[in-house]
Parts: sequence; structure tokens; C-alpha cells
Amino acid sequence: MVSAGDFRNGVTFEMDGEVWQIIEFQHVKPGKGAAFVRTKLRNVIRGSVVDKTFSPTDKFPTAFIERKEMEFSYNDGDLYYFMDPDSYEMVPVGKDQLSDNFKFVKENMACMLLSYKGNVFGVEPPNFVTLTVTKTEPGFKGNTATNTLKPATLETGAEIRVPLFIDEGEAIQVDTRTGEYMSRA
Repeated sequence: MVSAGDFRNGVTFEMDGEVWQIIEFQHVKPGKGAAFVRTKLRNVIRGSVVDKTFSPTDKFPTAFIERKEMEFSYNDGDLYYFMDPDSYEMVPVGKDQLSDNFKFVKENMACMLLSYKGNVFGVEPPNFVTLTVTKTEPGFKGNTATNTLKPATLETGAEIRVPLFIDEGEAIQVDTRTGEYMSRA
């Protein structure tokens, strides 16, 4: 059990049959009236964010989110299969449970599977991945007074913007959280 007075950033708990994670919290002690805890909560499974206030004495059961590193093997239509590197067990995950940044993941790449009570609800790709540029326009010298970017297609099919000096066939590093070019690999 966790009480509202013990809330900290990142704490997960159950409330109303849902799993919530604290993004921000603030203990408020007004001059008149009882103290309270103002929070910003994220629904772990659906991703929605809400603001809510609690009394410091409110208690909630702690929710343990299991994070397990698994290797992306292949996809078959709307099902994506991940392999446990220890037991070689295959875990299917529906396309609706994948985040937008999964477009940067290629086969045999390690990802974190997030589950609650045995049910997988999300997949976290690695923060940085190295991918090859498969299609981009050639860059031209001149007229580059500012940081000019051009579109490029990566080996996974994802499209990002890269600097003019990047050519087809080059390996680049991409930040999967923002979808931005980081550097040459």
C-alpha cells in the first residue's frame, strides 16, 4: 500500500481498477484548511494524463509493472512476436499495443516489454538505434546558411529528416523518443 503523502515521481498504484503512474506531485499546505496532494497522473495502460488531488491519508495498493527485455523476432499481420532470450518463448503482441516510435525497430533488436499481472500493455524500443538510410535525395553544396534538413527513408520504412551531407547507404543514429537524427554511426 502507498499513501498519498508518500507519493513520488514514477510511483505506480491502482485506483478505480486502473494502473496510474505519478508524473508530477506537490504537497500543498494552505494557511486555512487541511493539507492535500496535487498530482498529475498518467494511465499506464491507456496513456491518458489527468490532474487529481488527494488527501495525504488516502491509501492505494501498489502496482508492480514488470519490465522484461525481449528480442523482436518478426511480425505476422497485426501480431508482432517477441522472443525471451532466456527461455526462447515467443510472446505475441497486438499492433494496437505498440507505440508510434516502434517504427524504428528492426528484427532481432532488443526491446522492453511492459506487463501488468501477466498482460503485456506496451513495448519500449531502445532510446537510440543505428539504422541505414535506404532512400534520400542527394545533397547540394551552397545555400546552407542555416541547418538545412532533407527527408530520408530508413531501412525500417520510417521517414525522418537528416542533414544534407547524409547519403543513401549511410548508417545513422536515431533517437527513438523524438524521431530525430542524432549522428552518423
